[in-house]
Amino acid sequence: MNPVIFCDFDGTVTEKDNIISIMNKFAPSGWNELKDAVLDRRISIKEGVGRMFSLLPVNLKDEIIQYAIENAKIRPGFQEFLEFAKEESIPVYIVSGGIDFFIEPIIERFGPFAGVYCNGSDFSKETIKIEWPNSCDEQCTNDCGCCKPSIMRKLSQNETYKIVIGDSVTDLEAAKQADFVFARDYLKAKCEEWEIPHIPFETFYDCIEVLKTKTGVRG
Repeated sequence: MNPVIFCDFDGTVTEKDNIISIMNKFAPSGWNELKDAVLDRRISIKEGVGRMFSLLPVNLKDEIIQYAIENAKIRPGFQEFLEFAKEESIPVYIVSGGIDFFIEPIIERFGPFAGVYCNGSDFSKETIKIEWPNSCDEQCTNDCGCCKPSIMRKLSQNETYKIVIGDSVTDLEAAKQADFVFARDYLKAKCEEWEIPHIPFETFYDCIEVLKTKTGVRG
């Protein structure tokens, strides 16, 4: 077995979804309709996230970053989980539908990571523009924004045992491609509905204990 971990950030590494928290704090009315349309899959994640951030003026950048740092509560056991993975030579990739300008300052004190993949940002106009450096490959037509299945295909080999950790609509397609899933909240409900093998979790300590037996890396 050659395990590789693809871990979501918002609502997974952090206890709350940072995009939702930022929108609750700073966005004008109208963003909730966009969020609901994404969750109901009436519009793509890329369209919804792009339109939500276009509601925010660029002069809020520093305030948003400070708010995100101060309000991002890290799920218990995350650093221990990373240390366990390092000891067992399991690569951990952070693969997030969130945005670089608030993810990077929150996550910089943690590690090591094999890589961090997320959406980009442009503050050169009047409102925040989201950039998409990790768009869908030719095998995906979902207009994901940060396309987790495409990233997984790029980083995986035939013998790779793909482990996905996530909680939300941005993790659905990744879960379909995974060999095993740790799921919370929305993703957990969808895994149950679609009969995707998974284990629910509350903390990263839970994930460590499962990995000790699931991947066979430690008895």
